[in-house]
Amino acid sequence: MYIKASTLDDLLRGVYKKLLASNKRAKPSRGVILEETGVLLELKNPRARLSRTESRGKVFSCLGELLWYLAGTNDLEFIGYYILGYKENSEDGKTIYGGYGPRLFNKRGQNQIENVLRLLRANSSSRRAVIQLFDAEDLIPSTNKDGQAVARKEIPCTCTLQLMLRKQRLHMFTHMRSNDAYIGLPHDVFCFTMLQEILARSLNVELGTYKHFVGSLHLYEKDIGGASQYLEEGWQSSTISMPLMPVADPWPAIKVLLTAESDLRGNIIVEIDKLDLDPYWADLVRLLQITRHYKNKNANEIARVKESMSSQIYSAYIEKQQRKHIVAASLTQEQFNLPIAQ
Repeated sequence: MYIKASTLDDLLRGVYKKLLASNKRAKPSRGVILEETGVLLELKNPRARLSRTESRGKVFSCLGELLWYLAGTNDLEFIGYYILGYKENSEDGKTIYGGYGPRLFNKRGQNQIENVLRLLRANSSSRRAVIQLFDAEDLIPSTNKDGQAVARKEIPCTCTLQLMLRKQRLHMFTHMRSNDAYIGLPHDVFCFTMLQEILARSLNVELGTYKHFVGSLHLYEKDIGGASQYLEEGWQSSTISMPLMPVADPWPAIKVLLTAESDLRGNIIVEIDKLDLDPYWADLVRLLQITRHYKNKNANEIARVKESMSSQIYSAYIEKQQRKHIVAASLTQEQFNLPIAQ
């Protein structure tokens, strides 16, 4: 199966239609799935990496997961702040064994990001710029507290990322052994195309296409209703994409962004005007601020940050957070108004 599209939403539309119509079922360890195997997805415009829909527009959790990677950590508290579901995949309550961050930046002492950048600077036509995430050791069982051998709770779904520089454009080819089309795919496309653009800026070249190959592309039975609802939302195809990443070395800004993320997660105030960031990166800090204000139930601050955004691309996602805040506040009020049981 091959699906090619210009935006993430067009890609998801094609994927969900195919999976919902599939008669191929399997029952792996996490439940019954509808499945297609050997699937190639192509995103012609990698900056159109965000869904514009109510159900799959996940900029806040996607950004959190990306920064978790870039921080080079597998810390559960970090990613659990953005995506609660990761807690189910921790073996020790503190870390995620399959976390990508350490594998990207410190795999057996090797910084794979630096290695591929150095390789492509030395030989722009190289076909060796491969980052390995899945490891042979991931198939070795771990030992539980009773000394029994058990399968790992979480191992990388991503096998490799390959970067190829052609005609001054950086293309990325991702190989996934397995991909949950409803929960995982929107996050994976966001994180990997953002990394693709970061590496393109590091090499001072333009962004190419993004290709995503999956061994098992699937939809869990529990998500069939969600995927069907997505197709029924009535949204129109849009060419809107994220702003261009500034033409400059991105790593100094990423360092500032990661420090701001850590402070906000720790409920420390971050003053953006003092960060000396390009508006592109400053807006990402503002999105992190909105996550903090949402958790603090501070609707006024969410509205204030929304007004200060440089790009209006993110308005729909911020408004969605505002609506969620209103619903949560309404439910809390209803609880307060419940009659006291006699």
